[in-house]
Amino acid sequence: MDKTSAARAFSALAQETRLDVFRMLVRAGSDGMAAGDIARAAGVPHNTMSAHLSVLANAGLVGARRAGRSVIYAIDFEGVRGLLAFLMEDCCQGRPELCAPAIETLMPACCVP
Repeated sequence: MDKTSAARAFSALAQETRLDVFRMLVRAGSDGMAAGDIARAAGVPHNTMSAHLSVLANAGLVGARRAGRSVIYAIDFEGVRGLLAFLMEDCCQGRPELCAPAIETLMPACCVP
């Protein structure tokens, strides 16, 4: 991920509703959620949620697919991995032990069934 793409992703997440939706979609995993369900869960009008989801999609953090009449949004794991890699790119400075605490903190959240 380049600096411009990272800045776009951070900008998308710098708004509370979009950050809440992003986290909701992380929990939903690859199954995702229908746009209407996301709007109801977030307590946001559908047209406003559509704008928020568009910002997240343009930032490469979520993707959309059609399922009948619904649009299902899900986390774009490749985009999220790219953002995390961008953040951690220079973390270790050739010394992996510097990043180990951050990685150890993330592992339980990623590995919980």
